[in-house]
Amino acid sequence: MRFTGHIFDVEGTLVDTVQPNLLSLQEALAEFGISVAYDLLQLYSGLDANQKLQLVAPDIAEEDRKEVLAAQGQLYERKYLPSVKAFPGVRESFEELKNRGGRIGLATDCKGAPLARYLSLLGVDDLIHSVACGDDAEHGKPDPRLVGLALSKLSVPAAQAVMIGDTPYDAEAATGAGTAAAGVLTGGFSREALLGAGCLVVASELGELLARLGSFRL
Repeated sequence: MRFTGHIFDVEGTLVDTVQPNLLSLQEALAEFGISVAYDLLQLYSGLDANQKLQLVAPDIAEEDRKEVLAAQGQLYERKYLPSVKAFPGVRESFEELKNRGGRIGLATDCKGAPLARYLSLLGVDDLIHSVACGDDAEHGKPDPRLVGLALSKLSVPAAQAVMIGDTPYDAEAATGAGTAAAGVLTGGFSREALLGAGCLVVASELGELLARLGSFRL
C-alpha cells in the first residue's frame, strides 16, 4: 500500500526561500548590533523562530527577541518576498498525487502576506485538502502540532501519511505526529542530516522524491 496522505512543508520545500529568510534574519540582528554568521543561521533553518534566536543569540532577552523577529518579518516582506520563486514542477507533482487518489496538506509556520504570496506562486489551491499555518499553532517545528493539525484535516490515518520537508525539524515534527518523514535537499541540509532525523527517503528535489515515494510500500 502506498502513502495516501502527503503533508508538505512550504518554505524551502515548495518555494525557494531559505537564503532570503536567513539573510533577512542576519540583517535584522545586525540592526540590533548583533553579528551572527550565515553558516550558523543555516544550522537552524526551519527551526521555530524563537528557539532559533535563543540558540544563535542567547544573550537576547525575550522581549528583544520579539522585536528582532518583527523587524525580520518587515524586512523580509519588503526586500525579499516580492522576488521569491516556487520550485519547478510543484503543480504537476500535486496533480499526479491527486490523480492516484492521494490527499495533500500543507504544514507551515508561515502566515499572512508570505503565505498568501507562496500560495499565489504555487497555484495549487484546487489540489490541497488541508492547510495548517502559523495562525493555527503557537510553536513551529519541530513541535508536532502543525503536522498533527494538517493530518487531522486530511482525514488520513497517521500510519498512511508522510511529511515532506527540507529540514531535520520537519522530520522530527513528522515523527512526533506519528507520520513518516521524507526530505528534499533544497534546504541546505545534508542527506545524512535528513536521514539521521528520521527521513525514510531523501532526494535532491521534489519530483525525484515523489517518484521514489510512489514505489515505497508500507
